[in-house]
Parts: sequence; structure tokens; C-alpha cells
Amino acid sequence: MAYTTVNKSTDFHNTKLYEGNGTTDTAITGVGFQPDFTWIKDIDASNAHILFDAVRGATKRLNSNTSNTEATIAESLKSFDSDGFTVGNYSEANGNGTTIASWNWKVGTTSGLSGGTITPTGYSINTTSGFGIYKYTGNGTSGANIAHGLGKVPTMIMVKKLNAAKEWQIYHTKMGNGKWIELTTSSQQTGTSRWNDTSPTSTLFYLGNDSDVNANGDTYIAYVFCDVQGYQKCSGYIGNGASGVPNAEGAFVYTGFKPKFILMKSYSNTGSWTLWDNTRAGYNPNTYRIQPHQADAQYTGNAVWVDLVSNGFKLRQGDTDTNGDGYYYMYIAIGQSLVGTNNIPNNAR
Repeated sequence: MAYTTVNKSTDFHNTKLYEGNGTTDTAITGVGFQPDFTWIKDIDASNAHILFDAVRGATKRLNSNTSNTEATIAESLKSFDSDGFTVGNYSEANGNGTTIASWNWKVGTTSGLSGGTITPTGYSINTTSGFGIYKYTGNGTSGANIAHGLGKVPTMIMVKKLNAAKEWQIYHTKMGNGKWIELTTSSQQTGTSRWNDTSPTSTLFYLGNDSDVNANGDTYIAYVFCDVQGYQKCSGYIGNGASGVPNAEGAFVYTGFKPKFILMKSYSNTGSWTLWDNTRAGYNPNTYRIQPHQADAQYTGNAVWVDLVSNGFKLRQGDTDTNGDGYYYMYIAIGQSLVGTNNIPNNAR
């Protein structure tokens, strides 16, 4: 069957590296679009991960590696621009002489959403790439729900309270609606208080009454991801503990496309989160690992290896963070191409 390309994944997601210069009003260009969600990390130093989105507004920082409240930092990410963003002299966004990674998502639709028992105070959605951002005020009611407008069933949801120090709460389809995991080193936790024991649908996602996701009068941000065949997938695998880097026959994970971005974690075991992309290393085996729950510089040693291949990824070691024998893992992967004119996935590249 022939496939025709009309969208590159760089129309919706792109990794951009830049060199910090420590000065204000530094334009970072070459992203390829105006991002609506930008995740920044100084990969040379022990600086925090800083996350921004257009729904909350530029300068409004969150950290993936802490439970900190949202903070307004004027010299951080100052604006979202037509081909990237502008940063000030804040060291975590623009440290002089350091290499900084940014992972960028385009969203864009900010009207027409209706339904749900909680109406977002702001949102941005993209039905093509299966990603949405929602700011909301909790009502403290079990079974509260929010219309997401993506037209597909969400497979991963990340929620962060904005006005108090609370951990990130994560729903993932591999764990199910009665479990959650945090952006810490914890394993999965069980209970109905986060997602009300109710799976998302093609129109709604559900909340319990826990203060981490839905306290009455408190404010939250939710990042919602859906599977898009040939482009984005949230799934899981079982590690096999293979040893002998870099040629170990570790677990192979089929995605149906060549990943350019992977975020993963064992949910059956404590341990580290891992973020890979195809830009910082640019070759296989890829050992350029970032840990989103820690401020550490990127790790380029020989303990954690992965091959990003045409139809998935293959682990090349038995490290328990990514391929422990019998451990269960979840991931989100984003590919390098999206759909054809007939809405059929492109050939893997």
C-alpha cells in the first residue's frame, strides 16, 4: 500500500537545542512553529526542569523535578514566538555557555469546547496530534469530568496543582483507572481518589476528589495525550534484564514508527524516569539520558542504552530503570511523521 506524507511530526513536536548566553531577550528560533508547551532543561548542569505553556502564559514556570507551586519568573521563557520562543537571563533557561534542550509541542485550538462538569478556565487542543492542555478549578466532587475535545480516548494524563506544592499525578492506560504514578521515583499507587475508577472516553476525562487533582477552589493544569496511529503511542512492555552493553538483546518495543521522543518509567518498581530523544545524541546506541524527576545534567555514561529504530525501540542493557528482568514499564513515544492524505500512517523511517 502506498503512503503519502502531508504532515511531519516537526509540525507538531520538535526538540530544539541551543547554547545559553546569559542575556535577556534571547530569541530561540528554528523550532518550526509557535509552541504552546515548552519543556526546558540545561543538560550541562544540575538545574531544574522548567515547563511552560501558553494556556497559563509565558513566564509561568513549573518544575517536573519538584512539587513546587507555579511561579512567575520574568526572565525565564518570556514569550512564545512564531518560530520558537524568547528567554531572558534566568540561568535555568539561558545559562551562559551551557547547552540547553527544549522539547516543544504545538497545540492551538482555544475555542469550541463544551460539556463536562468542570469547565476549563483555559485550554488549547490539537485533534490531529492528540494533545491537549487544560487549566481548571477543582470542585472537590468525586466523578467530576472535563471535556477534552480530542475525539480520541486519552491514554496518558499529567495533572499538577498550581497554587500549592503537590506532586505531579499521572494516569496511564497500562496502569488503568484505579492507579496513578507520580513524577518521583515511586511505583504505581492504587485508589479511586485520582481518576474515580473511571477510564477516559473519547469526550471526557474523570477526576476523583483528592486534593492533588480536584480540591474545591484550587487550580490545576492537565496535559492530555491520545494515541495517534503511526505518530504517538502510550503503552508498555516487560523488561528482560539482558546484560552486555551495548549489544545486549534487551526488550524490543514495537511502536509502529521511529520514535524521536520517549518518556518512560517502571510502574512495578521504584526507580528513575527516563527521557530520550533523537536530537541530543543523533545516533544508535543512544545513551543520552535525561531524568525528569531530577535536576541532574544529562547522563551519557554506559549503563543505559537504547536503539531508536524504524518501528520502535530496543533496550541494550539490563538496567532496572528501563529493562529490569520481569519489571513492568509504561511509556509515551512520539514519532517523526504523522499521517498521509488518506489518514493512513506513513511508512516507518
